[in-house]
Amino acid sequence: QSFAGVNCTPERPLRNLSHFTPTVSRKAGSRVSRMFSMSHKSPPPKVPQPNRLDEVYEALKKGLTAYLEVHQLELEKLSTQIRESKRNSRLGFLYDLDKQVKAIERFLRRLEFHASKIDELYEAYCIQRRLRDGAHNMVRAYSSGSPGSREARDSLAEASRGYKEYTENMCLLESELESQLGEFHIRMKGLAGFARLCAGDQYEIFMKYGRQRWKLRGRIEVNSRQVWDSEETVFLPLVTEFLSIKVTELKSLANHVVVGNVSCETKDLFAALPQVVAVDINDLGTLKLSLEVTWNPFDKDDQPSAASSVNKTCTVSKRFSSYNQSPPDTPSLREQAFYNMLRRQEELENGTAWSLSSESS
Repeated sequence: QSFAGVNCTPERPLRNLSHFTPTVSRKAGSRVSRMFSMSHKSPPPKVPQPNRLDEVYEALKKGLTAYLEVHQLELEKLSTQIRESKRNSRLGFLYDLDKQVKAIERFLRRLEFHASKIDELYEAYCIQRRLRDGAHNMVRAYSSGSPGSREARDSLAEASRGYKEYTENMCLLESELESQLGEFHIRMKGLAGFARLCAGDQYEIFMKYGRQRWKLRGRIEVNSRQVWDSEETVFLPLVTEFLSIKVTELKSLANHVVVGNVSCETKDLFAALPQVVAVDINDLGTLKLSLEVTWNPFDKDDQPSAASSVNKTCTVSKRFSSYNQSPPDTPSLREQAFYNMLRRQEELENGTAWSLSSESS
């Protein structure tokens, strides 16, 4: 799918988007890069943007729902495959299918918890917005009348303090919800220019998304092949910012021609499946930029804990694999009886069972 351009200015015109699949090659050794000029964690905004947050929240909920549907279908497919192949299949094959099913079930629970957390943040944000609107109406009512008595002035000051407090709470909640948007994995697909691209042309692409930056250079070779010095990057989604793309043609050392400079909406990128988007770079639309965008609903900061749990599960499965072919979290009855016997022996001997039976064990 393609996403539309926004913020129409003479320097950054509105672009119509289309689909294309150019042939691209990359230099050896290119890898994922995070080219940020500074920390990607932006400070809380000073002025809340409730209308924009409503749009992003709706798009985010739609993307999470699509994620849940895709993995639910995959879970049903695996469950059907297990039922059909249970009679005449190897135990190892069934065990692998069972591990996949449990991994998808864990991911679904994690998605549901993530969606409920976002709903709670948005509900708290709406409450603070209503309180802020009420305080704003009180300030306007007290300001329109004559200041007169001391009680009226005190009420005006109290309403002003409440308005400021609710505004700060909205900004903090907006920043917290922004940190729950996950990641955009952007892969460079290449330029398409029809008769615009020629062998030997060199281009520089600069993307700016809030405080995040990504710059890459490419060269057009014979047979319409393209070589780029960077393959992909990761951008953290933002609530109020738009993705700015600037394409420059490098003609010589001191002669660089700006082909186009556009801004693009990003709220439509919250999707369960990867999307190939195309951006019209110049006014005539003869030069297009193709990007493959994959949205991950979780930030990379959540990955180490998940990886450690997976490693722990693998260790347990190796230990149990020598006893039975059942999944690692369901030991056999013989093992359960053995563990119960050891536990009772330890309780009876006040913790000396392991030391006394070390040689026999």
